[in-house]
Amino acid sequence: MDHGGNGGHDMPRCSMHMLWNTQIIDTCIVFPAWHIRSYGGFALSFLAIVALGIFYEYLREIQKRYDAHVARTLGAGKGKGRRTSASPSSGRSSPDRGDYEESGRRMLKPSSLGGGAPVPIVPRVVRAVLYGATVFLSFFLMLVFMTYNAYLIVAVVLGAALGHYIFGASLDVDAPPGRAMACH
Repeated sequence: MDHGGNGGHDMPRCSMHMLWNTQIIDTCIVFPAWHIRSYGGFALSFLAIVALGIFYEYLREIQKRYDAHVARTLGAGKGKGRRTSASPSSGRSSPDRGDYEESGRRMLKPSSLGGGAPVPIVPRVVRAVLYGATVFLSFFLMLVFMTYNAYLIVAVVLGAALGHYIFGASLDVDAPPGRAMACH
């Protein structure tokens, strides 16, 4: 089979399906270099994708912990100058985030967007790098999902579930709910 441009050598091609499939051999994952040529290669690829899903959840946890660390550091520097507002439902004080009620939903006031304590340059860079890595990995996993290969989809979901199980062992009941696995 001549694929043009390769001197007539017989080379297997990556299969690209736009429909649900369970093909194993000649499946390519994201780019041609990740070409599955054997069942063993498929098993290793499956495990690598599970590991990427776990790593995605790890990055999200690191990002959350780093943000909490930066917030504590900035809060400690402000001392008694923090603004608080009493929450009528709980009777306790909480930081004023510029929230207001509209039709029963919490919304941010347009003037409060970008408000809060300014973050110094080094923590800002670290936060940006962590966020960029998380976005990159989420889009990469989305592309794996878009192979429409049932086994690879299971690998992505299994990795996300295992990662959530491993890194979601505790829950801050006072914090707002976090984002689920998504593109970003």
